[in-house]
Amino acid sequence: MHAQNDILQANILPGGILDGATIAFDLDGTLVDTAPDLVASLNIILREEGLPPLPFDDVRKMVGRGAKALLERGFAAAGAPLDAGNAPALVERFIALYLGRIAQESAPFPGVVETLVGLRAAGARLAVCTNKLTHLSVALLDALDLTRHFDAVVGADDAPAAKPDPRHVLATIAAAGGDPARAVMVGDSINDALSAKAAGVPVLLVSFGYTEAPVETLGGDLLIDAFPDVPQACITLLTSCSPRSLGL
Repeated sequence: MHAQNDILQANILPGGILDGATIAFDLDGTLVDTAPDLVASLNIILREEGLPPLPFDDVRKMVGRGAKALLERGFAAAGAPLDAGNAPALVERFIALYLGRIAQESAPFPGVVETLVGLRAAGARLAVCTNKLTHLSVALLDALDLTRHFDAVVGADDAPAAKPDPRHVLATIAAAGGDPARAVMVGDSINDALSAKAAGVPVLLVSFGYTEAPVETLGGDLLIDAFPDVPQACITLLTSCSPRSLGL
């Protein structure tokens, strides 16, 4: 840890490795543990529709692909596929419920705030690249006092196409004023890995997020177990001659 802190401090100086680099973060399961409020909102909908609530651990793995996808997967798991005709109203109901409790139980993962402060001090541009709707993302970040750390927040509705489409990653980097040639995507899911790879951007995966498949199988360039390891991992990826050679 001391070595990592020394490296980060060294890069606060002009011309440091992180100076001018863009680091794009997924939101749910990467920056913030949002599952408690998402699961609670989904289970309210299921109860209203006469369906049994789902166990927390089952729903946690479904998070990260947007509200409609969560409802579709939740209804299927509850034994009643989501009716296409009712989907728009249920999505609207879900969003209203979720917005009303957006940070009731959600919290940044350990070390997030300190790491973001350090990255910005080192000159990095920071952005959020999420399949969550932008207004929900900003509401969550505002409630947790995290918005101030980011140069851009790009939800699925503000991107040309949502992850795993690479245009989402590229649009986020552009919104932060960055260059894909000096960027890293940090996420927790297959959508993060696929979108970053297709965009030609190295991807750093976290092991504590939301994924149904083992994170080791998702094709990340590096894998970390704690958020404070982000700076050193980004330095490694940005200075590697061939980031893809670091694949898991």
